Amino acid sequence: MKLDHIPLDRLYVDKTNMRFGRKVPDVSDILPTIRARGVIQSLLVRPPDAEGHFGIIAGSRRFHASRIVADERRDAGDIDPEALLLPCAIMEDGDDAAAIEASMIENMARLDADEVRQWESFTRLVREGRGVEEIAMTFGLPELSIRRVLALGNLLQRIRDLYRADRIDRVTVRHLTLASKSQQKSWLALFEDADAYVPTGHQLKAWLFGGQSIPARFALFDIDGFSGATVSDLFGEDRYFADPGAFWTAQNAAIEASRAAYIAQGWADVVMVPPAEHFHAWEYEKAPKRKGGRIYVDVRGTGEVLFHEGYVTRAEARRIERGEAAAPPKAQRPELTSTLQNYVDLHRHAAVRAALVGHPALALRLMVAHAIVGSPLWTVRPEPQATRSDEVRESIETCRGEAVFDTERRVVLDCLGFGSEEPTVTGGNGDDYGVAGLFLRLIALPDEEVMRVLAVVMGETLMAGSAAVEAVGEEVGVAMADWWQADEALFSLLRDREVLGRMTAEVAGETVASANAGEKATTLKRIIADHLDGAEGRDKVERWVPRWMQFPPSAYTQRGGVGTVAAHAKVVAARRIAAGDCPAELDEEEDRPLPQAA
Repeated sequence: MKLDHIPLDRLYVDKTNMRFGRKVPDVSDILPTIRARGVIQSLLVRPPDAEGHFGIIAGSRRFHASRIVADERRDAGDIDPEALLLPCAIMEDGDDAAAIEASMIENMARLDADEVRQWESFTRLVREGRGVEEIAMTFGLPELSIRRVLALGNLLQRIRDLYRADRIDRVTVRHLTLASKSQQKSWLALFEDADAYVPTGHQLKAWLFGGQSIPARFALFDIDGFSGATVSDLFGEDRYFADPGAFWTAQNAAIEASRAAYIAQGWADVVMVPPAEHFHAWEYEKAPKRKGGRIYVDVRGTGEVLFHEGYVTRAEARRIERGEAAAPPKAQRPELTSTLQNYVDLHRHAAVRAALVGHPALALRLMVAHAIVGSPLWTVRPEPQATRSDEVRESIETCRGEAVFDTERRVVLDCLGFGSEEPTVTGGNGDDYGVAGLFLRLIALPDEEVMRVLAVVMGETLMAGSAAVEAVGEEVGVAMADWWQADEALFSLLRDREVLGRMTAEVAGETVASANAGEKATTLKRIIADHLDGAEGRDKVERWVPRWMQFPPSAYTQRGGVGTVAAHAKVVAARRIAAGDCPAELDEEEDRPLPQAA
């Protein structure tokens, strides 16, 4: 076998390498060492091929780490030609089996030195003036790992000798770092007594703490204000409660406080999972607060408490998908027969709705809760604002009206205790508990806030293109020029030359429109756009809005087919009916009001 230094660009990962064909390996552990010292251990490579390249049999991670370091130095303008050479052991010509064996030995049979030997080595480096950070950089290890090894020096020499001689295992020696010197001596006395029981492994931790050992990191309460005692390990990072009973008293109080906080936030329920059971995520599906999501509190016997936010059972999730209300739990022995329950429900319903007549403010809040959450009798869906055109979608998403409404929606979501990142306020799953919970929350809000919520709810569920949009727009006096201006999406959709000619007359005047009557649609669009922008020497036209976008709308031609004009005609007819006049004439063939040209 020949040793040589080979340029980095003449090396590649050979197909016999265990890491061949895989994605680039994680080299974060060895990268610091190679930055600081370069590649010390030779790579194992095949003899050169016809093009003078060497296939790496073992050492793929060193090769990839070296490429990263070379790129870093090249980008910094500090490349050293020697840095591009890697030490390699070149195998003699042989078969693939030998190469595969060499790769397996390199990647699988390496054993780290035991921690006591590491402690001796690291201690010598410390004596030579090396700091923990520098040692970690050199060996590519986390500083915490170095500190843990150095902490073994606080163990009695006898215990370190037993560990080195493999008479005690790693788990035992780690737990012994939790022991005081007197506890270490007591444990050694048991170890050396042939007739005594010697706690090892996890039993050792229980022996040290007189029973259950609970890490301080599992506490939900403030440890600094905890009156009980805690014990720290020699690493200074882990603490354990000396009295499990005192811990559980404080922990249970913290769990109950968290439960009350979740309920106050409007969650449907907080379910406690007892220590004998576990919360298995695959048995549940995610569900937001407004769709009946619950909090599951998984209390472990170790003291750890996990809060799983926003889940429902799979059966409930299927019902939600089908739009069904959540089924109440089945009582095995009902107190009331179905007929008697019906009797009670109908009488109580009659009493409550009669009483509700005298409390319109409560009725308003209950109606808002139903509109948001839904019920078996209510189906309220947010306007999907659906479109197949990407240009139209982008135009709507970036318009001023959408931005203003979305800002108000975020305020209302926060006011109701929903997540501010929820896409809509409405669109609940009809959860009965959710309706009641939201109703109670709305009761606590002043009338002004409830009306603010109601405005957003109505805005979300207002059907685009409907007569309601026309009625509200005219009643409020919406000036579209305050909310919209012509964009590229509009011009890309305009194709009718007759309509474009009328628009040209609106913005440029009849003279210009007549002069360009025979021009292509592209030319007419450019004339309109130049006037709106004040470009190419043309007079700038402010606040122009196409007729069919105004309130009230009108058409450019007599051909019909303008949805906003048809919707407006329904409003006009409704006003005439309300005033006692005859309804507007309808086009029976198309079942819509006749269009009106301006």
